[in-house]
Amino acid sequence: MKECASPLPPVVDAHVHIFARGMPLAQGAWTRPDYDFTAEQFLAVLDQHGVGFGVISAATLFGDYNDYTLEALRRHRRLRATVIVRPGTDQATPARLAQMAAWGVVGVRLPLRRLQQLPDLRDESYQRLFRSLADLGMHVEVLGHGRDFPTVLPLLEATGVTVVIDHLADPDRQLGVESPGFLAALRSVDCGRTFIKIAAVMRIDREVAKACTQKLLAVAGPERLLWGSDAPFIGHEHRPDYSEALRLFEELVPDAGQRHAIGLTGLRQFFF
Repeated sequence: MKECASPLPPVVDAHVHIFARGMPLAQGAWTRPDYDFTAEQFLAVLDQHGVGFGVISAATLFGDYNDYTLEALRRHRRLRATVIVRPGTDQATPARLAQMAAWGVVGVRLPLRRLQQLPDLRDESYQRLFRSLADLGMHVEVLGHGRDFPTVLPLLEATGVTVVIDHLADPDRQLGVESPGFLAALRSVDCGRTFIKIAAVMRIDREVAKACTQKLLAVAGPERLLWGSDAPFIGHEHRPDYSEALRLFEELVPDAGQRHAIGLTGLRQFFF
């Protein structure tokens, strides 16, 4: 019998990264993992903890190199993924996006962190990408600094595309639930096409994460929330065990029914 870290394990882990040593790194990659975390390793971790499905989040370390993830999707139907594409390139055409969607790609990650200047999302190349994603039922996964969300989110909402915001909307350590970016994320949820991930919370102040999660549950409800472990916790020197991510999820969302409902949101959004 499998041992589960939770009496009711999450249905979906909606935020994980897979990679292997030797994959091409993006220029300016902020770290260089010296280990592998393959799709097979990830699925073994899910099985060990009783989690059913997983969603690969495109790691910014590898830029628009998506081949490794796409091959994993072709091998494993329990997985879905986002990719990174550059607007205006062959990867961003409707035909190519539709092909990737057929393999299990559910969205495109928009990496806005660590940029000296934000891209102009009103540029026609971005607008074509967002319209194509909306037409295909795919989403934009936004990785950004909370301070930029009051500007970025309305631009995305105007395109009609579904938006998934990473990392609890990157709340400020001092302002917490009053962070302008977090408030912008809450307003975006009201538009009806935005979801927020309770993910990578090990990178966020614990008390801030608790307060933001409770606010999200009260305002957005489990129907607009997703959970992700952020495995294999890139950049964490001590490489936390997966069970620690599950324990933290239980701490942030003590009600087992709400945790299960968040998992069902991921199941509906990405798998059915």
